[in-house]
Amino acid sequence: MRRSFPQGIAPLILAAILVNLGGSAAVAAAQCRYDRQRVRSSVALVDRGKLIARYSISTSKFGTGDSAASYRTPLGTLFVSAKIGDRLPPGTVIKNRIPTGEIVAVDTPGRDPIVSRVIWLRGMEAQNQKARDRCIYIHGTPEERRIGKPASFGCIRMRSRDIIDLYGRVHIGTHVLITLRKIHDFAKSEEPSLLARSD
Repeated sequence: MRRSFPQGIAPLILAAILVNLGGSAAVAAAQCRYDRQRVRSSVALVDRGKLIARYSISTSKFGTGDSAASYRTPLGTLFVSAKIGDRLPPGTVIKNRIPTGEIVAVDTPGRDPIVSRVIWLRGMEAQNQKARDRCIYIHGTPEERRIGKPASFGCIRMRSRDIIDLYGRVHIGTHVLITLRKIHDFAKSEEPSLLARSD
């Protein structure tokens, strides 16, 4: 199913569910919701049905889909095919999946590289089969002022500190379901002591 954002509007919910092959389940749900003033987007990490972390994110400003050069975020089941950036300092630029050694400060004017970590996704269905070739990632961005608004070219963008945390929790082979379902479909009631919010 392909949907585009009407001018200035995003889908109400976009969820990416991560399931570890080792038996325990982790869910990251990217929730996009509009207030009158701004968009609120977040990724919730859930293990065995328990919400353990929530991070703000940015998703595609072009909507959902998987056609070549569409700059949309694909829907359906994918998996983590590669992880790039072990132990890099926050803000390290990653170009063509290779660290350049340059470190970009948060919200540096005129700079929008991929930074800190890359979680590379590969599609498992016809509706997302081009995802790996399109280089669909979950990755860090220095444009942290745009987190919470649709701003990417198909990837899921996160603050450096948040992508570093998520990167340490997922593994090669972790399944990722990108869906329009709600966070509470996958998570039990939040326990404040376990919840890390970046909103």
